[in-house]
Amino acid sequence: MSDARREAARPASVRISGWGMYAPERVLTNADLAKLVDTTDEWIISRTGIRERRVAAPHETTATLAAVAAKRAIAVSGLAPDDIDLILVATLTPDYWMPATAALVKEAIGNHTAAAMDVMAACSGFVYAYATADAFVRGGMYRNVLVCGAELLTRFLDFSDRNTCILFGDGAGAVIVSASDQPGGGMQGFELTTDPDGAYMIWLPSGGSRSPASGETVGRGEHFVRMEGRETYRFATKTLATTAQAAVKRAGWTLDEVDLVIPHQANIRIIESVAKGLGLPMSKMFVNVDRYGNTSAASVGMALAEAVDTGRVHVGDRIVFVAFGAGFTSGAVALEWTAEPLHGRRARDVVPVASVRAPLDWDSVDPMPQRLRAILDAGPPVPLDDVAPGELDEARARGRGTDSSKEVSA
Repeated sequence: MSDARREAARPASVRISGWGMYAPERVLTNADLAKLVDTTDEWIISRTGIRERRVAAPHETTATLAAVAAKRAIAVSGLAPDDIDLILVATLTPDYWMPATAALVKEAIGNHTAAAMDVMAACSGFVYAYATADAFVRGGMYRNVLVCGAELLTRFLDFSDRNTCILFGDGAGAVIVSASDQPGGGMQGFELTTDPDGAYMIWLPSGGSRSPASGETVGRGEHFVRMEGRETYRFATKTLATTAQAAVKRAGWTLDEVDLVIPHQANIRIIESVAKGLGLPMSKMFVNVDRYGNTSAASVGMALAEAVDTGRVHVGDRIVFVAFGAGFTSGAVALEWTAEPLHGRRARDVVPVASVRAPLDWDSVDPMPQRLRAILDAGPPVPLDDVAPGELDEARARGRGTDSSKEVSA
């Protein structure tokens, strides 16, 4: 594209035109985890603020989670799938190391025209992808870019490690970043950082070129997420605040002009510390970590979509979303909201189903960790205080999803 054509194609502004999220149906509670590791509901809540998280079904993958969120975002925007010019998927849990998960998402949403690629910046991935999308649209190269953050972390956790298995969950969030002929609004400032001193504070040791997968690496548990919690906490509390401040400063705002901060949902104590560092009340911090846990690159996208759909965001609001992650990476975007929040209702008719074509000559093993499957197969807990005398066996059978009459007769 010539400089003249690119200049002519540059929009008056770049805005979010659609948003969506998807959380798998299955809920994993703290009580469930207490059956696997030495912990309690009270211990987890007091240290993280997390009460439950979601677990993808065996047939679901990172691509299908992303595709459902993407379909919802496209519906909200009023666009058709083929109106999307570029697909960016931020994830650290791809379906495969190749092809890119974004290519699978393209097929799943029914798009035939877009370029597609993945972005890997761990929990900061959604913010990195958003900044990338804004640059493509602002430069006149594309009109509409789909940004997805999606993770299926429960398949990369050691469910005998209390330090990690209590923290993470599965989910996806998405936005459509679009060119607009109307001036104003959209991203006003951003900040992206990387500090490699923290490269091994949150990491997955094996499976890459340094340590390819082998029977030995599997036996040593080197395909599970490892984390140095204290060092990560220190980095997060400091860097989230400074990165958000930098984005706000670039936007030409003051912190008291910010209407809502959407932070990475890692830990309630981290969020509270960031609010204190920014001099903002918790009422200006959106929180849903209690219901979804840490969903890594999906976190900010899910929180943003939920904030809009629950009435926390209004036209003209000044919003900051900020994240940190392995690397160490961090990113923040300061933007003015322009989309009508009620357009979120357009996603109500989107069926939460997506499929990805499987290879013809290969099939995967059972993707569910065995320790986790044992808990999920047991079914949801039965509220025994609601059971009338003589109904205990029937209630237990319902909890296991079995036919109570057959169980009793056996």
